[in-house]
Amino acid sequence: MNPNPRRTAPAPVQDPAPEAPELCYLVEGMDCADCANKIEALVNRTPGASNPRVAFTTQVLRLNLDESVTPRESLEARIRSLGYKPTLRVPDGTKSHTHPEEAAHHPDRGEARAQDGEHVHELEDKPWHATRQGREVITTGVLLVAALVFGFIEPQLSRWGYIAATLIGVWPLARKAWAGVRLGNPFSINTLVTIAAIGAVVIDEAPEAAVVVFLFAVGELLEGIAAGRARAGIKALAALAPKTAFLLEGEGEDIRTREVPASSLRVGQVVQVRPGGRVPADGTILSGFSALDDSPVTGESVPVSKGPGDRVFAGSINTDGVLTVRVDKDPSDNTIARIIHLVEEAQGSKAPTARFIDRFSRYYTPGVLAIATLIAVVPPLFLGGAWHEWLYKALALLLIGCPCALVLSVPAAITSAISAGARRGLLIKGGAVLETLARVRTVAFDKTGTLTEGRPRVTDVVALEGSEAELLGLAAAVEQGSSHPLAKAIVEKADEVGATLPPSSDQQAVQGKGAQAMVQGRTLVVGSPKYAAELAPLAAEVAGQIEAMELQGKTVVLLLDPPALLGLIAIRDEPRPDAREALSQLKQLGVEGVMLTGDNARTGQAIAEGLGLEVRAELMPEDKLRIIGELRRAEKGNQKVAMVGDGINDAPALAQADVGIAMGGGTDVALETADAALLRNSVTGVSDLIRLSRGTMRVVAQNIAFALGLKAVFLATTLLGVTGLWPAILADTGATALVTLNSLRLLRFR
Repeated sequence: MNPNPRRTAPAPVQDPAPEAPELCYLVEGMDCADCANKIEALVNRTPGASNPRVAFTTQVLRLNLDESVTPRESLEARIRSLGYKPTLRVPDGTKSHTHPEEAAHHPDRGEARAQDGEHVHELEDKPWHATRQGREVITTGVLLVAALVFGFIEPQLSRWGYIAATLIGVWPLARKAWAGVRLGNPFSINTLVTIAAIGAVVIDEAPEAAVVVFLFAVGELLEGIAAGRARAGIKALAALAPKTAFLLEGEGEDIRTREVPASSLRVGQVVQVRPGGRVPADGTILSGFSALDDSPVTGESVPVSKGPGDRVFAGSINTDGVLTVRVDKDPSDNTIARIIHLVEEAQGSKAPTARFIDRFSRYYTPGVLAIATLIAVVPPLFLGGAWHEWLYKALALLLIGCPCALVLSVPAAITSAISAGARRGLLIKGGAVLETLARVRTVAFDKTGTLTEGRPRVTDVVALEGSEAELLGLAAAVEQGSSHPLAKAIVEKADEVGATLPPSSDQQAVQGKGAQAMVQGRTLVVGSPKYAAELAPLAAEVAGQIEAMELQGKTVVLLLDPPALLGLIAIRDEPRPDAREALSQLKQLGVEGVMLTGDNARTGQAIAEGLGLEVRAELMPEDKLRIIGELRRAEKGNQKVAMVGDGINDAPALAQADVGIAMGGGTDVALETADAALLRNSVTGVSDLIRLSRGTMRVVAQNIAFALGLKAVFLATTLLGVTGLWPAILADTGATALVTLNSLRLLRFR
């Protein structure tokens, strides 16, 4: 055997290809679901472009683009070919950076810059007559009136006036239809209207063709106005953060105040917030006390008293005192910016019903064209029908079959609901979540911090050796540094009574049972009665004391120097003032509640009885996960289970539930962990979420009924010869108007 066999060198490990950079565009003119679908299809067919997320309510397009495959300018040209105007902005949702050399080659970008010469700002909402749809309505309306006037002056000119009005009015639609054909989307609403209008001119029905083009332009204008209404709520949210801030500079007696742009603030800087002013950035109060109106951000209707150590949100209103605040987050990453970003992402996340209708419309529109062709050809060829009559009916069918109202029926309601929820402290991450919430019939609640205030207080101290202060000092030495609410309560109580904390080391958490540390040369343990019984038998008298405290809803922890028991500490976390009301509201909605807690059975039962709900106690995190699975399997049909927790230690259960709802008053975890978040940090928000979702699904059902019902009525009347071309367009524009107005009702949700 060769002692030195040749070894093949391993192939070098290839780094995974980096993800293409994300681009974010504001797309002027993208006001409806059909527009969004066209742009999404365009991106999907563009080499190097991927992962398009489109929110037509906010006119935002996000995508990843490899510019070595398709340059940015080429993508923008394709979007413009569809009749839309893209403006680049950065992914934070506020502004876009334009490099000087880029501006030199693209002066159109430079025109949109702010005074500082660097940033492209969001598109401003224009009055309706200055928008693309508004100009088209005015143009087609003027042409229609001109043709009508020609009819009185010179009847022979009237026909040519209507033809001119039709051709000029239909030209933008024909351009979009042709762009759609080139991009692989030949069966669009623009195609149907173009064919119907030109066909009407061919069969000498130019007056009706002109009216059809005008009514279609009016319908598009109504969609744009409606989208602007929904967009206004998010723009109002973006405007909450003040434009300037009072920056504190210097130290000691040399501290001075300087007014600076709020966008220039950086993490770690200190600002002053004066009475009546708005907080310029997310931060922590360093000095001062005041009541802050958080309603613009969290929906909380009553001002909240805050002082040193409390968190504040950008956009909150300082009602009385002067506050000194340390900036904790960059202005582009504050709570408002994150909410706007999440809402845009949610609007781009389609509900299952919307995805079904999108798939349906891909076959529906070609089907309408095929049926219209058969109606135009079969009766004249095989049944002896008149060509003019059946061509006329076929063209009317094309207009009736326009899918715009049907395609809009779901996303219009979903986006209105998500916008309304965001303005009231209810964050919902997408249409799929909204649909699932409507079917929730069981809600599992974490106890600590969800149904209770999350600020436990020590109520009883029983020292079996030494004084109560010494017992608290030793227990606090074991628990110091822990983030567990019970540990914090012990440390706070020790500080309150002035107890001395001896040095400690080797702190360790015993999951679900307690904690231990080395204190004064001995290993001390702070744990639950169950864990203490594992370490040493408990005397009957001690067990009786523990039982009596637990029956009062208190959590008892024991301090041991195993096997010696040093004392007992009782802690109680009071239920939230609104917890009972929230559970009552859920019962009225037909939703059952269950409390899941790691606390002992007696404490859990005491809290649950006071709130009137079922309890599962002494649960480890994996037990909560198992119980959520059991609840899901127990539900019948399409009924769903929601889990409400703080978004940190309940993360597995939140993920396991059909809908995870995080409470956190605007914390990062509350915004990112779960499917929905309650920024107001009030448990009544759970019933608000379910009411909003059920109301939304009712509106969706009504919208689909409006869209299909009007089409059915006009289809029957057209085939019977009762109605003609221009009434047929009402089957689409009328349904679109009804669907839009019905969806906008959700913006008034309270």
